[in-house]
Amino acid sequence: MQNFVFHNPTRIIFGAGQIARVGEEVKRWGKKALLVYGMGSIKKNGIYENVVSSLKEAGVDIIEYPGVKPNPVLSHVRGGVEVAKKEQVEVILAVGGGSVIDSAKAIAAGAKVEHDVWDFFTFSQPIRDALPIVTIVTVSASASEMNGGAVLTKEEGALKFGVASPALYPRVSILDPTTLYSLDARYTAYSTVDILAHMWEGYFNGAEKEPLLQDRLVEALTRTIMESTEVALKEPANYKARANIMWGSVLAFNGLTTAGVGRAPYPVHMIEHSLSALYDMAHGAGLAIVLPAWMTYALEEKEPRFARLGREIFGLSGDDREVAKNTVQEIKKWFSSIGCAVTLGEAGISKDEIKRIAENAVHLAELWRMKDYTKDVILEVLNYAV
Repeated sequence: MQNFVFHNPTRIIFGAGQIARVGEEVKRWGKKALLVYGMGSIKKNGIYENVVSSLKEAGVDIIEYPGVKPNPVLSHVRGGVEVAKKEQVEVILAVGGGSVIDSAKAIAAGAKVEHDVWDFFTFSQPIRDALPIVTIVTVSASASEMNGGAVLTKEEGALKFGVASPALYPRVSILDPTTLYSLDARYTAYSTVDILAHMWEGYFNGAEKEPLLQDRLVEALTRTIMESTEVALKEPANYKARANIMWGSVLAFNGLTTAGVGRAPYPVHMIEHSLSALYDMAHGAGLAIVLPAWMTYALEEKEPRFARLGREIFGLSGDDREVAKNTVQEIKKWFSSIGCAVTLGEAGISKDEIKRIAENAVHLAELWRMKDYTKDVILEVLNYAV
C-alpha cells in the first residue's frame, strides 16, 4: 500500500425522515441560502415542500435557482454566480443528484471571485475558497455529496471538464434513501453503472499492483450494489436496497476505495465525457458503453486485474486470459440485463461519429495529462464500442 493522506470533512446525516433537519443544518452556515435544484421533479415527489418548510421554520431566507440539466452547463452556472453575488447569499443548498450538486459547487466557488468560473475547469485559476455547501441527495451516483469534485459542460465546443478542490467538499449532506423510491428505472441503472465505474477505474488502474484491502473493499461494495440494484429495479420502494445503493455510492468515490492505490487515471470517464457532452446522454448510460470497450482495448495490459474481478464477482474460472475476456462479456451482459445500451449503435450513435467523439475527447486527455491517450488510441477504444 502506497503512502496517502485521507481527509474527508463532510458530515453525513443518513436515514428516513432526515430532510426535516435541513433548516437547522443550513442555518449553521448562513441565514440566506441559494436553493439550487433541477427541472422540477422535487416538486412532484414532495421533497421541495419538506425542504422549504424546514428552511422557513429555521428562519433561513431562500433565493431559488432551479433549472439544472442532467448534464449541467456553464451558462446556467454563470447565471447562478450572478444571482449569488447580487443577492449576497451566505450558503448554497443543493437538492438533487450529482448534476445539481456539481452546479452548486461551481456557483459556490464562482461567487468568491471576479474571473469567469470556467477558468477553474481549465486549471488556469485555482479554487481557493467557496461559499459553504449543503446537499440533499435525490439521485445516488456521483458521490459529489461527499467529495471535492465537480463536472461541467461548456456548450460552446461541447467541452465537459472536471475540477477538484478541498474547498468544494459539502459541509453536510443529508441522505434519505426514500428519496430514491420515485427514481426512474433507467436512472437507477445508469446510477449504478456510474458507481461501479468509479470503483473499477481505481481498481484496474492504480499504481499499486495488489492492494489487497482496497481490492476486497471494492469487491464487497460491487457485490452489494449489484445485488441491491437488481432488487430496487423489481421493488422500487425497497428501503434496504435503496439504502445500500445510496451509502455504497458515497463509499465508492469519497476517496476511501482509492486510498493507498497510488495514481489511478480514469480513461473511461475521460472518454465518456465526450459522449454526454456531444449527445446529452446520461453519464452512466455512456459509461455502460465505454467501459466494456476500454476493457477490451486494455485486455492484455490489465489481464490480471480483470481476471481478479471476474473470479471474485462472477465466479469465473480458468487461466487469466480466459477469465479476463469472459469478465468483459459478463459485465456487458449484466449492464444489458438492467436496461443499459452497451454499444454506440444500441444508443443510436452511428459509427461515423467515432472520429468526432475522439477529437472531442483528446482535449480532456491533454488537460488530464493522459499522454498515452492520443486521438488514435481513443479511436481504437471507440471502435470496440461499435
